[in-house]
Amino acid sequence: MAAKEKTKKVTPLMQQYNTIKTKYPDAMLLFRVGDFYETFGEDAIKASKILGITLTNRNNGGEKTELAGFPHHSVNTYLPKLVKAGQRVAICDQLEDPKQTKTIVKRGVTELVTPGVALNDDILNAKTNNFLCAVHFGRKKLGVAFVDISTGEFLTSEGNEEQIDKLLQNFAPNEILISKAHKKEFLDVFGTQFHTFFMEDWVFQEDYTKETLTNHFKTNTLKGFGVDHLINGTIASGVVLHYLSETQHNQLQHINKLQRIAEDEYIWMDRFTIKNLELYHSHNTNAVTLLDVIDKTISPMGGRMIKRWLALPLKNLERIQKRHAVITYLSKQEEDLDKLQHWIKQMGDLERLISKVSTGKVNPREIIQLKNSLEAIIPLKQLTKNAKNEALNLIGDQLHGCDLLRSKIKEMLSEEAPVNILKGNAIAKGYSEELDELRGLAFSGKEYLDNMLTRETERTGISSLKIASNNVFGYYIEVRNTHKDKVPEEWIRKQTLVNAERYITEELKEYEAKILGAEERILSLEQQLFSQLVVWMQEYIAPVQNNAQLIAQLDCLCGFTQLSKENNYVLPEVNESTDLSITNGRHPVIEKQLPLGETYIANDVYLDRTQQQIIMITGPNMSGKSAILRQTALIVLLAQMGSFVPAKAATIGMVDKIFTRVGASDNISMGESTFMVEMNETASILNNLSERSLVLLDEIGRGTSTYDGISIAWAISEYLHEHPAKAKTLFATHYHELNEMCNTFERIKNYNVSVKELKDTVLFLRKLTPGGSEHSFGIHVAKMAGMPQQVISKANKILKKLEKSHSSEELTNKLQSAQNEMQLSFFNLDDPLLEQIKEEITHLDIDTLTPVEALMKLNEIKRLLVKKKKATS
Repeated sequence: MAAKEKTKKVTPLMQQYNTIKTKYPDAMLLFRVGDFYETFGEDAIKASKILGITLTNRNNGGEKTELAGFPHHSVNTYLPKLVKAGQRVAICDQLEDPKQTKTIVKRGVTELVTPGVALNDDILNAKTNNFLCAVHFGRKKLGVAFVDISTGEFLTSEGNEEQIDKLLQNFAPNEILISKAHKKEFLDVFGTQFHTFFMEDWVFQEDYTKETLTNHFKTNTLKGFGVDHLINGTIASGVVLHYLSETQHNQLQHINKLQRIAEDEYIWMDRFTIKNLELYHSHNTNAVTLLDVIDKTISPMGGRMIKRWLALPLKNLERIQKRHAVITYLSKQEEDLDKLQHWIKQMGDLERLISKVSTGKVNPREIIQLKNSLEAIIPLKQLTKNAKNEALNLIGDQLHGCDLLRSKIKEMLSEEAPVNILKGNAIAKGYSEELDELRGLAFSGKEYLDNMLTRETERTGISSLKIASNNVFGYYIEVRNTHKDKVPEEWIRKQTLVNAERYITEELKEYEAKILGAEERILSLEQQLFSQLVVWMQEYIAPVQNNAQLIAQLDCLCGFTQLSKENNYVLPEVNESTDLSITNGRHPVIEKQLPLGETYIANDVYLDRTQQQIIMITGPNMSGKSAILRQTALIVLLAQMGSFVPAKAATIGMVDKIFTRVGASDNISMGESTFMVEMNETASILNNLSERSLVLLDEIGRGTSTYDGISIAWAISEYLHEHPAKAKTLFATHYHELNEMCNTFERIKNYNVSVKELKDTVLFLRKLTPGGSEHSFGIHVAKMAGMPQQVISKANKILKKLEKSHSSEELTNKLQSAQNEMQLSFFNLDDPLLEQIKEEITHLDIDTLTPVEALMKLNEIKRLLVKKKKATS
């Protein structure tokens, strides 16, 4: 008995809920009960916090269960809030009409919405892709895939950790899928800033993923997509498709090709460069990024494409020059530019609208919007075909008028079509005879009955005829007793009253049958016709997607034209040389932030690999050294994106890699010292140099003591000078001791950001001039910042003492003795590990070892010693 009493009774509804919830343990389950979506238990506690809805509880078989819900018609309000809070949401709907069953209503999950898998407009950002990503850890390489279910884009690549890290920074996926077996590895390499979901290891198998992809594309191999050699990339791609199917997204005809991200075709930038140049994001609150300044696009497709262009600047000279030619042409043809932008403005989001057609999530209003957007393509096609520019002509030739699609939508759907098909009146009048007749019955019933009444009154001569209805007999004709003798034979008597009799006729019965089922039939027929249209429209997925891509290109090019006109940008000459010449270059972002009336101080920069490979820029803090470095990189980037540039003139020998390092950007949160981070990142640059690289180093060596800092900065500069690549370099530093390098190294030239010393202060002229600066003016900057006078005076005294006591000869001696001391200390130690270190040092060829290699070797030895110390303690 006691055992029986302990058994808790669970209601059939909760039994059903528990069964479904077990299948989706990682998701919040929105469980449809009547007119509400309910959440239970832990889900309810989370939902009430995120959505700010009331948390209640109910007694479920003697146990308290938390409960929180909202009306089902508010799902589009609440769902985006849950997804944006990082929740995976399983939507469980009623799969049958509750009126049609005497037992519990059948329910099932109809969609799983996650941060990376969303079609809801309230979740998506119009100008930003919503990428779902998968990362696969192969034996030697990593594979990566990105899919945006809302646009149909599907991309893949593979490479080392650094390459994948760069792609993750560029594409900023909303969700990343990783094998549970590599969870720790992923977090160690890529950090915790991404929203991740960990999957079973078996999904990441080559055979399974290849089969998933070939089944989806209905092909035997992946050769046609040019990705069959990317084993790790295709595994990641298969994982992404598997996940879409697991989340109940099976209608994916719009994902019809898999493209390789051909990284060898684009400028290489590591994550630090993307961060330092503030291309899309800035760590400073309210800071303006490069994207904020250059994005003049007016369509959602263009907004997404310009981000891609910024992430992947071109290395193909022909493609760059084609973009430049379009901007040159449109700059002169103002009328054409205005017309093009006018028609682009009429566009809805073609990509996302056609994706909704594929997934069956489209509503009648959106199809009308798609039709109207396609109407705007006709004048755009005409304008581009008539332009006297080859690239625009090509866009015009490729734009598809979709005439049959537009005429079919026009024929089938009413211009005032509702958002919800269940509201009715979506199908146009005149399209379906049956539908028009049913609407005539349902909405013109009174008129039909009045006509019948008039006709029958004339035929019978009974002036007091009345047509009415009740729940028992339905429709009937009522005749007063005084006119009984005039009733036609074919009328059937149904009811006798005191003063009258009621009859039914064949015609009335037919009409009644029609009118009673008309509204229900109208609803069913409208849904049926609309579904047929949506299925038929799927034939047009590829041409509409192609149109979307062409309109996006056109939008970006029109945007670049507008940008150059508004900000006085010029056409850069991009060529195959390795020289870089910028006359009166400006920082595109800073010049937009200047106070009214203030002009940006423009600067010239010239770099080549034979005369002036490295420019050593000295000058005080706040003088504008960093701005000159960044503007050089941004001008190169803009030019190779196909844009005009903020300068008086620019000649740019194609750049293939841009590296930037800003000293002393701490990474303590990752458990590493400022200096160690700086050295690791600088080593990464030095190990990946090419002849076409552009290297920008800002205050390298600042993360350690002055002596160390100077010697490291010196060693790095020497390495860059002696390296066979002879990479073009701008090195900004406040160590004016580095000015001495130009006496020893022929391709290192000194420049300084000029400063005017007045009686009590310093005026920063922000102009780059040849020659080194003599001192740092750091104390003047402190004074400008409002430092107390007492501190300023003391600092001046100390500075004078230091300047007297530390010559460069003394610095060299100090470094030499430190090195000797270190070597001696190693040789006095007796331990197997230290024997190993001793061996390494003894066999080092000091004559051929560069300073940077020595630094890295010391760091390696330091790590071994730290390990040893930890082990013994």
